[in-house]
Amino acid sequence: MKKLALHWQILLGMVLGVLVGLIMTQFDGGSEIVRDWIKPFGTIFINSLKLIAVPLILASLIKGVSDLKDISKLSKMGGRTIGIYLITTVIAVSIGLFLVNIIKPGNSISEQTRQELVQNYSGDTDKYKEEAFKQKESGPLQALVDIVPENIFGAAGENKNMLQVIFFAIFFGIGLILIPEKKSKPVKKFFDGFNEVILKMIDLIMLAAPFGVFALLAALVVESPSIDLFKALIWYAFTVILGLALMIAFYNVMVLLIAKKSPSYFFKGISPAQLLAFSTSSSAATLPVTMERVTEHLGVDEEVSSFVLPIGATINMDGTSLYQAVAAVFIAQAFGMDLSLGVQLGIIVTATLASIGSAAVPGAGMVMLVIVLAQAGIPEAGLALIFAIDRPLDMCRTTVNVTGDATVSMIVAKSLDKLHEPKVKDWDDHYKD
Repeated sequence: MKKLALHWQILLGMVLGVLVGLIMTQFDGGSEIVRDWIKPFGTIFINSLKLIAVPLILASLIKGVSDLKDISKLSKMGGRTIGIYLITTVIAVSIGLFLVNIIKPGNSISEQTRQELVQNYSGDTDKYKEEAFKQKESGPLQALVDIVPENIFGAAGENKNMLQVIFFAIFFGIGLILIPEKKSKPVKKFFDGFNEVILKMIDLIMLAAPFGVFALLAALVVESPSIDLFKALIWYAFTVILGLALMIAFYNVMVLLIAKKSPSYFFKGISPAQLLAFSTSSSAATLPVTMERVTEHLGVDEEVSSFVLPIGATINMDGTSLYQAVAAVFIAQAFGMDLSLGVQLGIIVTATLASIGSAAVPGAGMVMLVIVLAQAGIPEAGLALIFAIDRPLDMCRTTVNVTGDATVSMIVAKSLDKLHEPKVKDWDDHYKD
């Protein structure tokens, strides 16, 4: 009998995780059993992916930059990558603002529900406000300063410092290009071999993905707040999900018109990374799988994917920026505020910049949202309104973030004539060994 494809195994693990979580909540002590005996396996799975995120970026980006052999190629690829990322982010924020002003989900929030949510989540709100306050107090060029690490080992020790690792890898790669080939060759060979080892480690970790996502989803279900709170926020969730669906459709159009590939081809290639992004809520944790899928299954040259995708996992947060726009206006509506066009244009700019600075880890978008709310003059206590349903939406918007990264990598590759036939056409053949 033919082995079940890994992406179907992941999907099955997700479904079983939800069912087990729901069943265990019906028994006394069931939630504790899930938290103590099932959730740790999900944590181990997440940690194993985060473990290789920094080595992967160092190896693949140094290899990719040094293989360019020409500084002009680097500037050409970098300009196109960042330009397209900024365009898609602005489009995402604009879609979010359009939908939230049409649907007006905040008008369905009652005073009683708002007070209940604020009371339940006031502690979490204070935590995010403190973190956002530190970022807000920084100077206008602090984001630029933060890109350059004072210690590469310190930067590599924290996944949230991914932009610093990317800076070092690009800088190191440029150094390899500028020295004589005779001296750079041994170093390049080392990173070629290092990169292959990391990719094989990804294959091994992905074999455990169905069990990891099972544990993650089961834990999410038993730790969720009251279902009544989710019902009160159904229109808000619908608005965000509709916006994210429109972004997926927009990516399909870009792939079809620019990359000249069918949506079915695109989704078949990237779906395991999308499912993993949905399960982990982390673009950084999903990055190893995204790179493998885009290179091996979508035909993007490794020279392009190793440059575009790590940068995308750090600065391209289309799903996050769309969510921030919807959440900001939703909170304003819930408090009876009427935002002017100027304020909403300010939200577009702030959400775009905030998404660039947002770490590719679960919950980072919530911190950046405080800055968006402050810029628009919206009560920051309104964050409590969306805590109850934020995690499931975080899973959805992370899926969009990863899909956007893959789309841009295909477009950049196509523009540089580096989009080829995929190396691996059957997922099962790749993993059957």
